[in-house]
Amino acid sequence: MNNDDNRTQLLQIYQAALQAVAGDRAVAAWLRANPLEGEWALVAIGKAAAAMARGAQQVLCNRVQRGLVITKHGHSDPRLAPTRFIQLESAHPVPDESSLAAGEALLQFLEELPADVPLLFLVSGGASALVEVLPEGMDAGRLVELNLWLLGSGLPIGQMNAIRKRLSRIKGGRLAPYLKGRRCVQLLISDVPGDDPAVIGSGMLVPDSAVKLSQEELPSWLDVLLQSAEPAPSADAPFFRTIETHIIAGNEQARRAAAARAGELGVTVHDHPDHFQGDAELLAERFSDELLGGAPGIHLWGGESSVRLPAEPGRGGRSQHLALAAARHLAGRDNVLLLAAGTDGSDGPTGDAGALVDGGTVRRGEEEGGSATEVLARCDAGSFLELSGDLIETGPTGTNVMDLVIGWRW
Repeated sequence: MNNDDNRTQLLQIYQAALQAVAGDRAVAAWLRANPLEGEWALVAIGKAAAAMARGAQQVLCNRVQRGLVITKHGHSDPRLAPTRFIQLESAHPVPDESSLAAGEALLQFLEELPADVPLLFLVSGGASALVEVLPEGMDAGRLVELNLWLLGSGLPIGQMNAIRKRLSRIKGGRLAPYLKGRRCVQLLISDVPGDDPAVIGSGMLVPDSAVKLSQEELPSWLDVLLQSAEPAPSADAPFFRTIETHIIAGNEQARRAAAARAGELGVTVHDHPDHFQGDAELLAERFSDELLGGAPGIHLWGGESSVRLPAEPGRGGRSQHLALAAARHLAGRDNVLLLAAGTDGSDGPTGDAGALVDGGTVRRGEEEGGSATEVLARCDAGSFLELSGDLIETGPTGTNVMDLVIGWRW
């Protein structure tokens, strides 16, 4: 089998997964299956916010009276009607003043809505950083410090969001009172294991789930803030009764589409349904062992790894780190490929979605002067993967359902 042909087909499998969970398709499909009567207001927040809003526009058309879209820089969409939609671009993965401005705009938008207009609320991954309203005792500088610490802590996304929710006036169900009892339909694209609505986007309209914080020692300044945080609203508060919530896309759906495309190509598929999490290098070793020791064919994994960042990390994200770590285990093999990539099109603070490595990745990078061991130590995998020619660039995908790892041994 030709390695270049197989790389092309593996990218096609990845692309099929992205298309299956695209925000516009997912929202439009749900609205066609569950028609909404009358006129609506719309709020969309997250990396896929513009795509989700476009799906609503396709089905509801002029019945969207007005809409507010809050998304990552570079992710807005000119196809949204400017007479009805306000689009704000904000900071991700580290929130800043633009995130606070987006929070103010969100509260103002809700305050100005007529009481009889129902709300379609669309949420995707990234919402936690893109919009924020801070409690007393916090400012933009402290918010940046908090999120930089969280991103480098190595904590799972559930733990990170549990901390974010406690230090917010809109997360953990705290936005719900601002709806003032109006009817709200909330559609979520899940970027978390278990698809828990209380975790997706830090659960702005969902009663807070009881997540115990890690026993890992917290910085003293963070511990002080958490101790003084206001409690979340009670799950039986009346303002939750008018909010209905639906998951419309997730990682499992993306893996099913990847498996279907692989089947069309005549390749045997082995899906590993448990969501992965934990250290990227340990996961890279595990996936490599399962790929080399398991049955030939396509192997699918979904989840989200973590990387403990040094003080001054280099270029790359967790998927690139995982891919390069796996490439060291696969070195010298001529019958194996491994793709590790985000589904949102950006892996960490980079414009690359991830990487597609093979048995020659390490050799190619080292021939260009790189050292896989050194770049992994300083979290600079992207620099090496650029040398080896293995980076994947998709641009904004209009979705976010965690990461995919797709291995192929023939």
